[in-house]
Amino acid sequence: MKTNCSVEPLPLNIDVETKKVLRQAAKSNRMLAELKGVAKTIPNEEILIQSLILQEAKDSSDIENIVTTQDDLYRATLTLSGENVSPATKEVMRYGQAMRKGFNTVRHNKLLTNNVIQQIQCELEDNTAGFRTTMGTVLMNSAGEVVYTPPQDAEDVLRLMGNLERYINTPEMHDVDPLIKLAIIHYQFECIHPFYDGNGRTGRIICILYLIINDLLDLPILYLSRYITRTKSAYYEGLQQVRTSGGTQEAWESWILYMLRGIEQIATETIELIHGIDALMKSCKEKIRSSAPKIYSHDLLNCLFYSPYTKTEHLEKQLLISRPTAAKYLDELVKLGVLKKERLWRSNYYINTALVTLLAQADSTPLQNASELIRTVESMA
Repeated sequence: MKTNCSVEPLPLNIDVETKKVLRQAAKSNRMLAELKGVAKTIPNEEILIQSLILQEAKDSSDIENIVTTQDDLYRATLTLSGENVSPATKEVMRYGQAMRKGFNTVRHNKLLTNNVIQQIQCELEDNTAGFRTTMGTVLMNSAGEVVYTPPQDAEDVLRLMGNLERYINTPEMHDVDPLIKLAIIHYQFECIHPFYDGNGRTGRIICILYLIINDLLDLPILYLSRYITRTKSAYYEGLQQVRTSGGTQEAWESWILYMLRGIEQIATETIELIHGIDALMKSCKEKIRSSAPKIYSHDLLNCLFYSPYTKTEHLEKQLLISRPTAAKYLDELVKLGVLKKERLWRSNYYINTALVTLLAQADSTPLQNASELIRTVESMA
């Protein structure tokens, strides 16, 4: 098996805009545009960012065999000190922090530089090792066989990452559809493999930030990790096919189509998920306003959907109310069936069960029709 494949600077010297690629790119762009519009139906952007970043953090880490559960993640958001949080959950939480760091940096200046990429990886791995400077890094399969040897020389890594940085931030360097460029960028980053660890997760964060800097999305709410998890064999085969073929047009077409189809599929599912969150928020709003109007406020509703789990201290801080008042609000919401009360260590926490169910459904299977699920969830309340 050919494992030591040369990585050439970008742009590619072949025509990647085949008829199949252009047709799929048009479909993927339409779904992204629809997703961008639908996201505006949720007034508080933090509700979407928080919920979807946690989903992405879990799925992206799963690919690297860093496994945690939704319940562990939601509990961890209540434990600011990090006590009683497993190492795997802490690592997944760092992924969410790295995504936020990258998003907050690029959303205004619209530049995705190597400095930002290194900051993201630093947040992920909790170290400052930076780009690789020593030889010996290889990629192996589950059987322990070497399947790919990335560039080994530190100067080559720096040169190729400098070229990739220019390619990401200079549209005129390659005049093709940005989604086609995204597929090329992801391949190139994974082949350079610039870090000792965290390359896969950093590469997937780069994908969403690239959509942001090109104004294809306003918020980091489309994540390919779920698609890659479902199609892991096709993902690795696609990367390897381009490497071992020497970068033929056929291999590139197959890889780009794989990525474009993933964008279309996940955009479609995310649209359904946002519709579901919106419907649940409206249902919850009506229930509180009709049955407990004295405690209702728009800020309270936002608190209930910012995270599936909450506790008294969070409500107290976010609504600027006293602890007894926050406890009273939460107990009233439990009586209404909006929240479920559980005991965690020495304090109570409260679960938005409808939101948990919706997110769990989206996490486990392709979510094609949120309205059916919402009816089921509401009948449980």
